[in-house]
Amino acid sequence: MRIPCPHCGERAAEEFSYLGDATVQRPAPDAGVDAFVAYAYLRDNPAGALAEYWYHGGGCRSWLVVTRDTRDHRILGAVDARGREAQP
Repeated sequence: MRIPCPHCGERAAEEFSYLGDATVQRPAPDAGVDAFVAYAYLRDNPAGALAEYWYHGGGCRSWLVVTRDTRDHRILGAVDARGREAQP
């Protein structure tokens, strides 16, 4: 799999570390235990395009939001995570 880093160009996936779903929103501090349990443990497993956080440790050391198709691991795009609000 190749990931198109917006700073370094297309690179091998081995240069990156995967963090997880970039669309999950942390609940408010007063949301209650059930909201935090859902945030930490209950995740959707969508078939199709998913925005994910990836860290380019083997290159520019930037956090990226990579859009990947979960059905075939095809990379649909990547943008710098700084200043970007996660979109579903």
